[in-house]
Amino acid sequence: MPDYHQPLEFGTFLTPRNSPATDPVEHAVLCERLGYDLVTFQDHPYQPRFLDTWTLLTWVAARTERIRVSGNVLNLPLRQPAVLARAAASLDLLSGGRFDLALGAGGFWDAIEAMGGPRRTPGEAVQAMAEAIEIIRGIWTVGDRQPLRVPGEHYRVAGAKRGPATTRPIPIVLGAYGPRMLRLLGRAADGWLPSLAGLPSGGLTQGNSLIDEAAQESGRDPRTIRRWLNIPGGVPRKRPIALPRKRGARRQGRSGDGWTS
Repeated sequence: MPDYHQPLEFGTFLTPRNSPATDPVEHAVLCERLGYDLVTFQDHPYQPRFLDTWTLLTWVAARTERIRVSGNVLNLPLRQPAVLARAAASLDLLSGGRFDLALGAGGFWDAIEAMGGPRRTPGEAVQAMAEAIEIIRGIWTVGDRQPLRVPGEHYRVAGAKRGPATTRPIPIVLGAYGPRMLRLLGRAADGWLPSLAGLPSGGLTQGNSLIDEAAQESGRDPRTIRRWLNIPGGVPRKRPIALPRKRGARRQGRSGDGWTS
């Protein structure tokens, strides 16, 4: 496993159950009290037993002061990227820079299609993600005074106004497994968020290698791409994840290190 020379952070992966609706919120508040760096929630908009993840993220951000919030991961096929970009910028501004944008290309296609979303092949999902990243970053690029135009096959904008400006460069993190998506990540995204249970033997090493190779081919330093990892724990509703951070702590760690409670 490469050492990316970034200190470790710890976070939790909470299930957004809506009965009782306050349960995931109180768990997130507890996570901040216990000193976690990040709290995340899965996003399945077709699941009636769950709260809407975006609404939950805003509520949790309002109830906390220090901890960062993120989807794990947000369902791109059911969240239009130009609107999502403005929502992300708004939450960044309202929370004081405590939001990370983690995206997934989709997977439960029957449920996505039942909600009015598209059904995509793996190749189409990669292309849609690439177009979404271009649109999202374009909306955030307020220094460019020209309206944003992206003539994509799956997502397109034709003269969208840019903004609002964010408090910081919001990291775009991908829940990626396939080689094409990992290479896209290395070229265009800021972080990797796989689940350990979803990786084959050696998958973490192979995935890091593909990301690093694509980053280097694109002239990027692989060490600037953060590595997140969902690690299954023994307690339902709270599964810690670990990720390296760039803040000024002295402790150094390898990507993928972590612990379970």
